[in-house]
Amino acid sequence: MHIKLRLFASLREPLGVSSDNLTLPDSTRTAADVLQALRARGGAWAEALSDPSAFRVAVDQVLGSLDSPVHDGAELAFFPPVTGG
Repeated sequence: MHIKLRLFASLREPLGVSSDNLTLPDSTRTAADVLQALRARGGAWAEALSDPSAFRVAVDQVLGSLDSPVHDGAELAFFPPVTGG
């Protein structure tokens, strides 16, 4: 399975990338599965993605959750919560 990963703001900075093309096992079903694979990279990846409450998830530009399904060719984005006044 191939997924386009996009990272924004406070996630992009410590990881040094804004996007990546991932090749994942066909058993990958949800955003949580992708997150687990990214954390398994260790180092900055494990640290930056350690607290899921610190970021939001979108699949194919639709706000979702870690339970959101992913598919071959999906775009998965992790970004900090949006606040405003």
